[in-house]
Amino acid sequence: MASMRDIKRRKTGIQSTQQITKAMKLVSTVKLQRAKTRAEQSKNYTMQMYDTIVSIMSKSGYIDHPLMKPNGCNKKAVILITSNRGLAGGYNSNITKLVTQSGWSTDELVIYAIGKKGRDSVKRSGYEIVYENSDMIEEPLYSDASELAGDLLKKYAAGEIGEIYVAYTIFKNTVVHVPKLQKLLPLGEDSTPTESVSGKEGEESIKPDAGVESEKRALMTYEPDSDEALDAIIPKYVTSLIYGALIEAVASENGARMQAMDSATDNAEKMISGLELQYNRARQGAITQELTEIIGGAEAIG
Repeated sequence: MASMRDIKRRKTGIQSTQQITKAMKLVSTVKLQRAKTRAEQSKNYTMQMYDTIVSIMSKSGYIDHPLMKPNGCNKKAVILITSNRGLAGGYNSNITKLVTQSGWSTDELVIYAIGKKGRDSVKRSGYEIVYENSDMIEEPLYSDASELAGDLLKKYAAGEIGEIYVAYTIFKNTVVHVPKLQKLLPLGEDSTPTESVSGKEGEESIKPDAGVESEKRALMTYEPDSDEALDAIIPKYVTSLIYGALIEAVASENGARMQAMDSATDNAEKMISGLELQYNRARQGAITQELTEIIGGAEAIG
């Protein structure tokens, strides 16, 4: 059995750690409230843009636009959105697993790393990182998303990359965060965004207007022409989805860290209670031993 001194030292160390986890939980709670508000506000815009593209694609028929069809390149660009700090449970590892366990080889992927944790993880796995920005996740701005989208679209148009994905965490609520790998380009029939029938995770997904024959739909009319309209719409579509992913990732990160620190605080409390019990037992044993020695000594003298 450990000595009372050892037990007391361990208890003091755990209490110090508990104070840190409590403070981190409070900080994450405050940050979460702000991030949650931004996520809820931006989601309306993101989903509206998402629905607009779905509607346009379902009514456009065939359009010979460079961003609406594969360009022949087998390189896939993945925007990997993680945090710069740990202590958030499985938040970062769940995102990186979407990439490392996707079945794609390291040769066909190029990583656009937003956040240090994801960058370090995929670098150890041998993936090529062509872009990294750890500051973007601290305070996401629409201008940052627009700049990143512009760079990706230029490389896609030049045939340097053939597909664009974003890996991030969907913020459902304070305790539910769902990692997701979403395809942004090319905008073809196989990549039409899907939505859940009931809006719940795990439900069967269907494409908008499923079951409606294409010939019964009114075709989309573009003015002045489809190329000019799509040249303006698609960059906004990609930018809005990247920005929305950044905002939701920040909210998810703080929610995950708040939960992790809450669990750590509770675990520390349980450990302290257990150590107090051990300390009391050791103390009682020491007192009993002293009494036994005193009584034995008195009997020997008598």
